[in-house]
Amino acid sequence: MNKIIEKAEQTNLLDKNEIISLLKIDNENLFKAADRVRKKYKGDFVHLRGLIEFTNICRCNCFYCGLRKDNSNLERYRLTEDEILICTQRAVNAGYKTVVLQGGEDLFFTPDKICRIIRKIKKYDIAVTLSIGERSFEEYKAFRDAGADRYLLRIETTDENLYKSLHPGMSLENRKNCLYNLKKLGYETGSGCIVGLPNQTVESLADDILFFKNLDADMVGIGPFIPHPNTPLASHLNDNFDLALKVNAVLRLLMPDINIPATTAMETLRPDGRIIALNSGSNVVMPNMTDLKYRAKYEIYPGKICINDSPDKCISCIKSKLNKIGRTVSNSKGFRHDKI
Repeated sequence: MNKIIEKAEQTNLLDKNEIISLLKIDNENLFKAADRVRKKYKGDFVHLRGLIEFTNICRCNCFYCGLRKDNSNLERYRLTEDEILICTQRAVNAGYKTVVLQGGEDLFFTPDKICRIIRKIKKYDIAVTLSIGERSFEEYKAFRDAGADRYLLRIETTDENLYKSLHPGMSLENRKNCLYNLKKLGYETGSGCIVGLPNQTVESLADDILFFKNLDADMVGIGPFIPHPNTPLASHLNDNFDLALKVNAVLRLLMPDINIPATTAMETLRPDGRIIALNSGSNVVMPNMTDLKYRAKYEIYPGKICINDSPDKCISCIKSKLNKIGRTVSNSKGFRHDKI
């Protein structure tokens, strides 16, 4: 295994069988190698992205997600444009260089509305990331023309049968085409997968990793599956923190210069889970800038951390944790190819 890890660190290349081997075993050298590669390519800076969860209304019915259309137990909300801008101002005042507009697939937010919001946010001279699901090429182009810099569209799994079983009425082919369109339009394109889904295999996770590499994704987020009580997967007990961490580390070895967030779900499963991820290849954290009165309602999975912490407390907490591991907050907008 150490020879495979050494190969990955030196060449950033592995075949599917080698990836599977790394995902099946426990080897601390994997995480140490990922951390060395992170330091070499990304330095000791951590990029903070201010997360604004602006709507929990969604037209989709994904089996793992608490925002799914058929979850009648969830109190729905939408932020007004003014509320979104207040959250943005809060992030700017705290020194953030990027905001992430994330929401369910809520078509109330038409292309014109999204473009208007983007243009207003860009006046603050910060980067804008959108995470609002599947849209047409024309809509993606309009958002890009309005000033959007990045787009996050997690594929969740590249296993055709698994994708179909979890996403009623949706198409893996269309999901991939959306990602290809985003790349064509010049977005910094982010994706990611869930680790620990029912009937998922390490073989399919290896395929996910190779897909991200072939796509040349600019950011990849890895989240361990956490079952939500108001979804069809409520009874699927799982704790795949360690496997998710291995996927995270392998991604850093194979895609050394991309941005990899230490996801909130990591810390839901383990105290200091984000710090563990930051020491295993990650270099991004996404603190929540959403108003406290809305946060608990954006429940993709249960047990999310920091839902009662003010934005000021969030940034103070994460800076303190970063200092303890010798990392500092970046002052740049954190594009993939920025010089460290």
